[in-house]
Amino acid sequence: MSRILDHPILGSLDNRERISFRFDGVTYEAYKNETIAAALLANGIRKLRVHEDSGTPRGIYCNIGHCLECRVTVNNQKNVRACLTTVEKDMIVGSGKQHPNIVRGMVEKQWLM
Repeated sequence: MSRILDHPILGSLDNRERISFRFDGVTYEAYKNETIAAALLANGIRKLRVHEDSGTPRGIYCNIGHCLECRVTVNNQKNVRACLTTVEKDMIVGSGKQHPNIVRGMVEKQWLM
């Protein structure tokens, strides 16, 4: 696990509450109030899903909720942004699926109207 544990302004970060969550069937550790993206990065996970059309790996890109690259499935809810969602104890996170392209679907639907 790779995290900053002693921050020059925030001080010691090692005393935060640790919680467990599952990602693709494997149990990992996160800190309470940490985002899914941060917890996965700290645990060495870089691939969060695959591209809708090409199937190429996708991971964290902007980390501020704009790009939608970090979409995962959380407790059976699809298209959740890992960079904006806080890890909860025993949360089930899944990836690797080719989620539907929600933007393209909306555009195609408008053209058909």
